[in-house]
Amino acid sequence: MATSRLHNVVVSLLGPTLDAGKGQARWQRWRPNVALVQHAELPVARLELLYQEKFKDLLDTVVADIAKVSPDTVVRTHPLKVENPWDLEEVYGALHDFARGYAFKPEREDYFVHITTGTHIAQICMFLLTESRYLPAHLLQTSPPPRAQGGQAGTYAVIDLDLSRYDRLASRFSQEHNASLSFLKGGIETRNPAFNKLIERIERVAISSTAPVLLMGPTGAGKSQLARKIFELKKTRRQVKGEFVELNCATLRGDAAMSALFGHVKGAFTGALADRPGLLRKANGGVLFLDEIGELGADEQAMLLRAMEEKTFLPMGSDREVHVDFQLLAGTNKNLGKAVTQGGFREDLLARINLWTFVLPGLKDRPEDIEPNLDFEVRNASRLVGVHVTFSKEAREKFVKFASGPAALWPGNFRDFNAAITRMATLCQGGRIGVDVVDEELERLNAAWTHLRGGDEANSTSQDVLEGLLPPDRAASLDRFDRVQLSEVVRVCRLSRTLSEAGRTLFAASRSRRSSTNDADRLRKYLARYGLDFKDVAGRP
Repeated sequence: MATSRLHNVVVSLLGPTLDAGKGQARWQRWRPNVALVQHAELPVARLELLYQEKFKDLLDTVVADIAKVSPDTVVRTHPLKVENPWDLEEVYGALHDFARGYAFKPEREDYFVHITTGTHIAQICMFLLTESRYLPAHLLQTSPPPRAQGGQAGTYAVIDLDLSRYDRLASRFSQEHNASLSFLKGGIETRNPAFNKLIERIERVAISSTAPVLLMGPTGAGKSQLARKIFELKKTRRQVKGEFVELNCATLRGDAAMSALFGHVKGAFTGALADRPGLLRKANGGVLFLDEIGELGADEQAMLLRAMEEKTFLPMGSDREVHVDFQLLAGTNKNLGKAVTQGGFREDLLARINLWTFVLPGLKDRPEDIEPNLDFEVRNASRLVGVHVTFSKEAREKFVKFASGPAALWPGNFRDFNAAITRMATLCQGGRIGVDVVDEELERLNAAWTHLRGGDEANSTSQDVLEGLLPPDRAASLDRFDRVQLSEVVRVCRLSRTLSEAGRTLFAASRSRRSSTNDADRLRKYLARYGLDFKDVAGRP
């Protein structure tokens, strides 16, 4: 193995059996922690030696012997609070705490985890911590010479991890996986099955890939927050060294956009009074999040594509290329495929960022998550107003019923939801939100959403609503009762984005009393009685 330009640092466990030995006879034994510092082709600048307190005497002997055979190696010792070295949970916890608390400096040091010593449980834990990047290191295995003789160091091997062989072993630690999912959801225990499945897929991609990720969804669905959480998750796994850099592309145009992204040199354009590095250079080694990427101009799109594919770009006014390496996260509430068709977005750039695309649902598509998000927002509002805020039972029930029902449009999604909770927490007396405060907020929301309800259509007659949907003779044959009922169904369908959403709205009261709640199928069959389907009724392609 070639000598690294970085300082080699080895993390190792004191071996009560393999490292043992007394008197001069110990020098005739092969002792792993003494031997590993004797390889000229792998100079160890520092050895981080972990030990149990009951083996302190052995530790002192090993540290003294290392000083004799390798004076340049600095040995730092770390006691492990482990009572039973065969207890998987206890050993993993102690080693995990060490890894989380250690100040790694990968830009200056190259790390190795020595897995020759310690119990099999300890070796498994060391492997898992390395595989998951809590220990950003290579695995190092040392072995005795074929015929042990005094002074011989034996051999060593740096192990290249083949993760596919250890799937079953790694699955034992599902708690780490669950913690990652909760982290991406901001600690909110969401209940919507589709959303939870989406987050699980995002978590898997986030820790396994450095490819671009495209987050789609309506305004306020949480794209920016999720992008930052993805970065923070990768940071805890030591998969990124750089910063999280964020830009809303809708806020910039022309030279300002080009300069913000790629930087410029002094004099590149009028007003360029000094050099500017640009956000791509700032994101080097980290994550760049471009929200509303569909708003980027054509020139910026071309330069971004080149920076992603060739990892180089030219700042404005410069003839010297800059090298960058970052992971791109992009957000949009636009249909980029449609934008490509209309000439507003580059097809090759979309192909480059479309490897991992995740569509975040709006708040109306997640009625099951109203209550957990309400609890989350109330906690945040309590910190904001400096008072512990709670709902009365009646007030909470009234707000939840409204917030998850058909009358709540939430056009700004979680931004609107957060604002509603903040207002109620601010206006309530003594931190207690009562029915009167909820009523005031619901009145405000309904007034704000009047223009979104299709005022003219909502006040139209049933005949107006059904016009064009049914043949005249069929419409004329309907009883007044059937006409009014079908008209209401049509109105709800036109206000809903999907068949499932319309079904949940129409059958909200009865669904809790049924063992089967396939509201979409129930609605589909109802429409079929009149020869209609959801696409025709909702007026969508």
